[in-house]
Amino acid sequence: MKITKEEVLHVANLAHLHIDESSIEMFAGQIGTILEYIDTLNRVDTKGVPPTTHAISLTNAFREDREKEHLDRESALANAPEQEDGNFIVPKVIG
Repeated sequence: MKITKEEVLHVANLAHLHIDESSIEMFAGQIGTILEYIDTLNRVDTKGVPPTTHAISLTNAFREDREKEHLDRESALANAPEQEDGNFIVPKVIG
């Protein structure tokens, strides 16, 4: 599908993009190639193929929410690089 210079400029204007003259032909060719590929996909027979929202089947990976005992302070701080008075020491992030 051939895309004209005017169509490229119109789309660029809608997207509030400034395109220099040297890039217009390149974008026209690239957009044309994409539209040709979409046209090829439109010719594929998809009768009997159910619509999907994802390429692979996904299942819910959530676990059941169960109440249990929290970690004691020593266990929580066991791998802390730095600690003081039972608290984590972290780098200052706000000036």
